[in-house]
Formats: sequence, structure tokens, C-alpha cells
Amino acid sequence: MSPLLITGLLIVAALVVWVALQGLGTQKKSEAIESQMNELRRDMQSVANAQAQAAGQISTLASTVTQRLDAVSKSLTDGVAQSADISAKGQTAMREDLKNTQGMMERIHKQLGEFQEVSRGLSNAQQSLESVLGGAKTRGILGEVTLERLLEDSLPPSQYTTQYRFESGEAVDAVIFLRDKKLLAIDSKFPLDAFRRIQAEGDEARRAFVTAVKTHADSIAKKYILPAENTLDLALMFVPSESVYYELLQCADGKGLQLDAYCREKRIVAVSPNTLYAHLCVIAMGLRGMQIEENARRLANGLAGLQKRLGNFSDPFEKIGVHLKNAQQSYQEADRRLDKTQSALDGMLEAGDAPSDLPEAQQTLPLPPTSSAKSASK
Repeated sequence: MSPLLITGLLIVAALVVWVALQGLGTQKKSEAIESQMNELRRDMQSVANAQAQAAGQISTLASTVTQRLDAVSKSLTDGVAQSADISAKGQTAMREDLKNTQGMMERIHKQLGEFQEVSRGLSNAQQSLESVLGGAKTRGILGEVTLERLLEDSLPPSQYTTQYRFESGEAVDAVIFLRDKKLLAIDSKFPLDAFRRIQAEGDEARRAFVTAVKTHADSIAKKYILPAENTLDLALMFVPSESVYYELLQCADGKGLQLDAYCREKRIVAVSPNTLYAHLCVIAMGLRGMQIEENARRLANGLAGLQKRLGNFSDPFEKIGVHLKNAQQSYQEADRRLDKTQSALDGMLEAGDAPSDLPEAQQTLPLPPTSSAKSASK
């Protein structure tokens, strides 16, 4: 064979092989495409099924939404009707409230008029009270009357007295009688002028108030604490106003010493109507306790005397008992002898003895004891 033919055969063989290889590759690609088409068909089927399910759900949802819209529409309609009814009722209620408010406003205006009248009356009363309290003597009388009323409400009349005069000639507003003839002095002080000026003048008036209170405390300590006349080593300074008493507790002197502490240094106890009433209640309880103690002491002394009398009575009583016992024994002995005598007489009468024999029989019979015998036995 010639080389040309061999070359041609080789070329033809190569072409056949290439064509075969190309066909094999095309077949594989076709199979892959077919597989992908099958998968695509399945996906399309799934999408179609899902679309069908979605369509059903959308239909159900649309039905549900329609029902709810109908219900909401009905509710809105009912609500509008109820709103109209409520609005009508609200308007009626508002008219009633307005009417009631108008009546209330009329009553308030009336009460305001009455209050203005009362305020004018209180203003007049305040002016009258200020005019009454304008003088120091009048204020002193008011304090004394208040003190006396508190004493009357707390203590029996025998435990206190008013306007008690000491040997020096000074008269204290009241004294309380305590145990062992001790006296507790109470004096009423009312520094109202200085107190009134505090709000208007401030610190200057407060210093004057402090000075007035200290002066009162010094005066009470000097005049009414007199141990030589059986007073206690302290006294009470009665302030008849709670506001003045409160200011007294709040104030201090130029050295920073509180007024109530200064009073205590002077053995003076400042009291207001409320605190004085508490002090008097405690004093009344103490007096009742001392009275109970005194009654108990008297009772104990009486029981001791009774015990002594019983002791003195016991000896004669024992002697009387001995005599009664001896008399009982003598009586029993006489009774036995009388029984024997009676028995003997009964026996003699039954035997038929002659009366002439009776004296001899009487001589032989036992006789009952005479009074002399009883006395001897005693």
C-alpha cells in the first residue's frame, strides 16, 4: 500500500474516532439535560401544587376577612347607635350636673355670705379680746381665772388655795398643800406685749421677750420659794397661752441658753394650760396615794390595837372556860347522884316501905351536892 493511502486511512480512522467521541459527549449532555428537565418539571409541579394550596388559603382568608369585616361593620353600626344613645344620656346627665352645680354655687355663695358675717363677728370679737387684754392687770386676772379653773378640775378644794399670803406680805396666785405641810407655789405670768411685737419687730422684740421671761422667773424664785415657810425648793410659772409657752421653749438668751433651762436653774418650772393640767393630774394621783398610805397606816395601827385587846381578852376567856368546864363536871356529877337517888326512891316506893321509915332511909341515901359543895369543887 502506498503511503498516501495509509495516510488517508489514518485520517479517516481519526475522523471516525472523533465523530464517535463527539456522539458520546452529545449523548451524555442530552442525558444531563433530560435529568435537569425532569427536575424542572418536578419543581414546576411543586410550584403548581403550592400555588393551588395558596389559592385555597387565599380563598379561605378572603372568606374569613369578609366575615370579620361584616362583624366589624355590624359592631360599628351598633356602636354608633349606642354612641348616640350614650351621647343623649350624657347630655341629659350634663344638664343635671349643670343644674346641680348651679344650685351648689348658689349655696356656696350663701355660705360665703354667712362666713363673711361670721368673719366680721370674729374680727369684732378679736378686737374686743385685744381691748380686754390690753392691760397687764386684765391679763393677770385672766391668767388667775384660768389657773383657778384648772385647779378646780384637778384637785379637791382642801388641797389648794388661791391668793396665799406669805409672812413677807407677798401673795402668790395659788399654792397646793402637799404631805408634811409642804407647799407648792404657782404664779401666773403673761408676757403678751413682748410676744406680740415678735412678728413685727423680729429679733429685737424676741430679746425683750427673753428678758421679760427671765425677770418673771427671778421674781418667782425670790418671792415664792421660801423653805423657811415650808415651800418646796421649786415653784411653777403658769403661762396661760400655748403660743406664748411654745415661743418660750424656742427662745434662748444672748449666751445661747434656752429659756426653759434658765428657769430650771432658778428652780422654776414653766407650764402651759395643757402641761399644768398634766402636772396637776400627777399631783392628784400622788395625793391620793399618800392618802391611801395614811389610811393603810391608820388601819395597821387599829389592827395592832385590836390584836392587843384580843391578847388581853384571851386570859380571862381561858379562865372562864376552866370555870365552865368545872361547873359542867360538877353538874354531871350531881346529875348522876340525882339519878341514883331517884332510882333508890323508886325502889323503896315499889317495895311498900312505911312512911315512918322514910327519914332513916333518907339518912342512908346519897344526897346531891349542895351549892357549898359546888363552890368547893370550883
